[in-house]
Amino acid sequence: MRRFARDNALSLFFLLLFLLALAGQSVAGTAAYNDRRLAEGGAAVSWLGYVTSSDFAVDVAENWQSEYLQFLLFILATVWWVQRGSPESKKPGKEGPESDADQQVGPYAGPDAPRWAKATGLRQTLYGNSLGMVMGLVFALSWLAQSVAGLAGWNAERLSRLQDPLNWWGYVTSADFWNRTLQNWQSEFLAVLSMVVLSVYLRQRGSPESKPVGAPHAATDVEG
Repeated sequence: MRRFARDNALSLFFLLLFLLALAGQSVAGTAAYNDRRLAEGGAAVSWLGYVTSSDFAVDVAENWQSEYLQFLLFILATVWWVQRGSPESKKPGKEGPESDADQQVGPYAGPDAPRWAKATGLRQTLYGNSLGMVMGLVFALSWLAQSVAGLAGWNAERLSRLQDPLNWWGYVTSADFWNRTLQNWQSEFLAVLSMVVLSVYLRQRGSPESKPVGAPHAATDVEG
């Protein structure tokens, strides 16, 4: 068990942070939701009632979809574009999907390579793009969940004001939907931009997300 914890400490750390943050969001969200309901003359709901509501679902889903969109775009963009001096980038001149020899697939795969990396044709293509495909799928499902949950919450609010409800297409083309969506997207894109550019000039000793402290600013694709 100790060896498992040591070998998976990074993922376990962020899993714990995720669960704690999600739990905290649910508690704080319940309090805020009930304050709003009581101010509007409604009745308070339980914690379970809140975490199964469209309000909680849309808040969670809209953050998930923006995070996975960030990773999806970063994964795909770093195939073709470089940033000289950044450890988040490949070296200039290495743009593109690279050769089979560079990627160690097919006849160039080592004895310990994943089985599908040794394969050819469709299996190799699928495995060679599996990270982006899964990130894209999670983004699409999160975006869909956000739109469905957001529609339910938005229509409940419209009905309380004696307005006609919207259909799904009407909601996903509305200003409310895109205001909620774009305010998350812009922050994610800024975070990636900051990481790519600041890592050219700044260092974090011992982190693989940083270059070695003494590495030149122009050194690219170098990890600390």
